[in-house]
Amino acid sequence: MTKLLNIATLAVAATASVHVKNAAGELLYADAERTLPVRIHLHGPGSQVAGVVEARQSARALKRMQDNDGKITAASREERIAETSEDLAALTASFENFEYPAADGVTGDALFRALYADQSLGFVTKQVMKFFGDWGNFSAASKAA
Repeated sequence: MTKLLNIATLAVAATASVHVKNAAGELLYADAERTLPVRIHLHGPGSQVAGVVEARQSARALKRMQDNDGKITAASREERIAETSEDLAALTASFENFEYPAADGVTGDALFRALYADQSLGFVTKQVMKFFGDWGNFSAASKAA
């Protein structure tokens, strides 16, 4: 009898964390001993949250086309920043070992949106987008590494 692969064993995790790097590509730690990694915890691409974000992105694209007589048009810089920060904020479960004082005491989604919209910290936004886009980052194998 042929043994079949139980495909369910390959299901991705609900969340994963990205260890944030500075603009030079060096891993960030909150302490001099390098025991407190600076991380952002994200909901996985297979999560319900990700499904909601994907639906919102599709709706935006369709609305943009409808508003422009069916022509594909790019979002303005301001719209792109706002949309990206909104989407990544929704996908973010938490921040670990860092603060963002510029957000002026806000928490949750508002804090996440503020950080992702800050273009001087755009390297963080790019890392989070890249990490989220790779399903392998949410696999059991990536957790063991």
